[in-house]
Amino acid sequence: MYIASYLSSLMQMSRIVKKSPSVCTDLPLNSSDVCNKLRLMKELLKSSYGPTARLKQVHNNIGGAVVTTSTSSVLLQAISSSHPIVSLIKGSILNHVSRFSDCGLFASIFCLSLIEEAGRCDLSKNVIIRVNKHLLSLCTAHLQQEDCGCKVQLDFCSSQSLITLARSVISSKPTCVLSEPESAHISRLAVQAFLLTVPCNIPDKVRLGRTVTIPMEGHSVLESAVFPGLLLDTPENISLGNLCSPLRMVLFSASLAGDLSELGDGRIEVHQGVDTDSQIVDQLLELGKQVLKDEVKLFVCQKVIHPVLQHYLRCNGVIVIERLGISLMEPLIQLTGAQPVATLHTTVPWEAYGEVHNVSVRPFGSKTKLHLHPAGKTTICTMILCHRNETMLSELKLVCQKTEHVLRLTLREPCALLGGGCTETHLAAYVRHQSKNDVSESSPVLGCSQTEYLLAAEAFCRSLESVATSLEHDDGASLIDLTHAHHWTLPSDAAEEHLEDAAALCGCGVVQSCQNKKWSYLNTEYAEFSPEPLLTASPLQPTVLDSFTAKVNALEVAVETANLVLDVRYVIQDVN
Repeated sequence: MYIASYLSSLMQMSRIVKKSPSVCTDLPLNSSDVCNKLRLMKELLKSSYGPTARLKQVHNNIGGAVVTTSTSSVLLQAISSSHPIVSLIKGSILNHVSRFSDCGLFASIFCLSLIEEAGRCDLSKNVIIRVNKHLLSLCTAHLQQEDCGCKVQLDFCSSQSLITLARSVISSKPTCVLSEPESAHISRLAVQAFLLTVPCNIPDKVRLGRTVTIPMEGHSVLESAVFPGLLLDTPENISLGNLCSPLRMVLFSASLAGDLSELGDGRIEVHQGVDTDSQIVDQLLELGKQVLKDEVKLFVCQKVIHPVLQHYLRCNGVIVIERLGISLMEPLIQLTGAQPVATLHTTVPWEAYGEVHNVSVRPFGSKTKLHLHPAGKTTICTMILCHRNETMLSELKLVCQKTEHVLRLTLREPCALLGGGCTETHLAAYVRHQSKNDVSESSPVLGCSQTEYLLAAEAFCRSLESVATSLEHDDGASLIDLTHAHHWTLPSDAAEEHLEDAAALCGCGVVQSCQNKKWSYLNTEYAEFSPEPLLTASPLQPTVLDSFTAKVNALEVAVETANLVLDVRYVIQDVN
């Protein structure tokens, strides 16, 4: 009684307390608190960028698993902030990553750098926004040109460029802890799996296949392998015997456990004295007799199969697989051509059957897998992914999935961009040169003075260069050569007089150092120049590549998000 009275008084008090008015903040980017949050976010993401990045451990305040990563999708989801500006940037980048799987850190660092540089230069935000839009269109138009100096055409007649692209994605995640041979091995497997999912005969409507990844903890990375077809958990008491190829199979999406709850919605009437269990078992056995009559050798169910039906089928030489799970249903349908049967109360139609060429058992350490070999050319394959511990394995699985997505993007745009910061420095040099040349034409169109246009363009170029400098985490210096505008890294212990010896190759590996080459430190003043094109007969091939489609979109997302943040005049927050 006292408790009820106390709760009633609390409810009355809650009605009495007035709702606090919303808080309206004018010019949020003028707030030191907001700027500090954005600066901290930028430093966090910068230190996670590139193959030598510093790892982050993500955990909550109530315990649970600790995640070690440097991946943008994981880091951004872990960042929690009540301020709408931070949430806006985070949501925009995560949306890009969900669509393209790559260049999330590039987009984040570039976006935050644009906002930071805009605060440093004494210009109207409207002017900066208009110039940013103009320079973005300048960059994208340059990148779309066939003779773009930082663009590489991918040759699908050779897998080497695809392997380089895959290796660039994989080696950029240090949490995977891969040696050079291991990184090369996983890169080749990723490309092999990707090519297996591309159909050989192109119909009117192209449908790509699937790669099913099975993680194996405690094994060497070099034991990882790719197999055409599908590998499933080996059922108990399996006996392959003498099976003739091909094998007919049936796939059930409905439960065959015999529970009344699995019969569907509606009213069930049971007559007095009727044994429902025996009737359901009889129905299941009738189903078993039909599939035996139709010469089915592989019986698969997404859910549970009644033990009596299992025993009956196995005694008649049928391989029975239960609890397949919904995630493997679609790959199995594509592999076998089977149509899932959703009920046990009708006969299985003949067109619902699928087939596999053969089945075999493959051992992997202490585990065994049942390998379903495709009856013809297939676009379904299985990747067995091995690593030494759970943390490295979970990160490697995530990276391999992203790599598959990046490789698929090459089917849309069969080209890539130079990696290692070279695209960023090339674009910065190109934009500087173009903005100096067209300042008299562009500034009136954009409604600003020539000085304002050049200051805004310089802020844009410095933001691009800051992304390239973010690749260095060991106190080294970042440079740009004044010929091709590629990015170079100078170790912290290197002598400035012998730059050509300290930096043998640029970041992407295409340009070699030489004695007459001139450099300048990034984010310092140097004379603008037009980057010279590389010789087409150059013997060096890029060692680091970035996804063209993902990076161009990331460039657009970064500029558009930065402009959106710069355009925010008021922030209205409900504090109740």
